[in-house]
Amino acid sequence: MDLTTIRSVRDKLAQDGPHSDRFTTVSLPAADGDRLRDLLIAEQAATVIEIGLAYGSSALAIGEALATAGGPSPRHIVIDPFQHSAYDDAGWQTLCAAGLDEITTLETAWSSVVLPRLLADGLVADAAFVDGSHRFHEVFTDCYYLRKIVRPGGLIVFDDIQWPSVGTAVRYFEVNLGWEPVPGATGERCRAIRLPDTLDEPLFEDFRTF
Repeated sequence: MDLTTIRSVRDKLAQDGPHSDRFTTVSLPAADGDRLRDLLIAEQAATVIEIGLAYGSSALAIGEALATAGGPSPRHIVIDPFQHSAYDDAGWQTLCAAGLDEITTLETAWSSVVLPRLLADGLVADAAFVDGSHRFHEVFTDCYYLRKIVRPGGLIVFDDIQWPSVGTAVRYFEVNLGWEPVPGATGERCRAIRLPDTLDEPLFEDFRTF
């Protein structure tokens, strides 16, 4: 991986990406990408799961973080069931142009199918970035499995947290399972969550409405 190449491809995508409302809506803005990158560098993340690839803006930021951290075996697992059909592989081609395909695995099934398999395979991730389906039940399912895959004390960053379906799903885990927003890392669009230091299951009698 070459940092100069990654940064060049990131800049080009931000400046010359598809001039469409869809690109603006689904792509992580460059400033938010920088914050995501910096969070992952501070985390010294070596294995990152990403849900939702689209045009690749957030994936490039994650790749830049992994390259900057310089770990011996960086790994980026990207889940996007629509990459081939809806995006004509635009995001994957962008990652290849940046040289990040050597550390990235693209999964094109739904996250509700991929995440249980990763858990069964014993994968442990340092962090995750979630920007997939915004349906409540699918965000909740992503949270359920990522809680078991991301290491205790690890980081999960959610995009589009302002959507009620996304924010409400995350709120359950904050209220009932001890997820904590990272100070200074929550904006209008993204929220970074710190997982508890232990993976504990609460009693069902302790349920709190959210």
